[in-house]
Amino acid sequence: MNINFFFEVLIGGLLSGVMYALVAIGFVLIYKASGVFNFAQGAMVFFAALTCVGIMDKFGLSLWLAIPLTMLTMIVLGMAIERVVLRPLVNQPEITLFMATIGLTFFIEGLAQLMWGSQVHKLDLPIEDVPMQFLMDHFDINISQFDMVAAGVCAVLVICLALLFSKTKVGRALRAVADDHQAALAVGIPLQRIWAVVWGVAGLVALVAGLLWGARNGVQFALTFVALKALPVLILGGFTSVPGAIVGGLIIGASEKLAEVYIGPMVGGGIEGWFPYVLALLFLLVRPEGLFGEKIIRRI
Repeated sequence: MNINFFFEVLIGGLLSGVMYALVAIGFVLIYKASGVFNFAQGAMVFFAALTCVGIMDKFGLSLWLAIPLTMLTMIVLGMAIERVVLRPLVNQPEITLFMATIGLTFFIEGLAQLMWGSQVHKLDLPIEDVPMQFLMDHFDINISQFDMVAAGVCAVLVICLALLFSKTKVGRALRAVADDHQAALAVGIPLQRIWAVVWGVAGLVALVAGLLWGARNGVQFALTFVALKALPVLILGGFTSVPGAIVGGLIIGASEKLAEVYIGPMVGGGIEGWFPYVLALLFLLVRPEGLFGEKIIRRI
């Protein structure tokens, strides 16, 4: 086995895993704060990317002007979702909230295409998709410069979010809300304000994910399915853990690439699409709460 090629596949998978982790963190933030599995996170990723290219095409603005405008739009969208959809359903069964986010998915997808059209758009970021010359010259490893920079951007955002929710007053309030909504209200934590902040941050995360995946695969409806790749990540890492989303993303990204290259030829093509779900299913049998999830003990 060519060891250089092995590391090339492994590193490429890990870089993809960081981008999967970014999408998964959008799920984690909302689930941790409100107990809602936001099925609409993938639609928010699509909406963000399409809004950015739509603003550039329709108003002739540069990328650097379109990004702040899209960022503001996504924050407003996230907070509006919390106000219009989530808040009226407080104290409703979890399945009701989940079904609401499914309906929200189709609404956001339709709104995005109604505003900006349904054709495929090209999104050019100032990052060249070329092999990194240093790695090629010294290690004979072909790693895309785009993948490396994208993973770096995701890593910086993840670190900032981790610091925000572990070192700030908002973060402490979020952890209190996640532990017990009623107790948080009893000590004066503004529950609805915390939810609005979290949904706004989820919109910002969706923007970054949408720009990176849109530049890689084109801005198209298929971006909504990126969220489906986050599901195995969440199962492995745990639905309430930001570190778990990162570790789960790395595991899924690396395993799917290695499986495609080394197992794919033996079982046929397309293994990259379904192998993460098989891995997640096997993991559920061993540790249903995930690597970093908390075990739930119900007393009868």
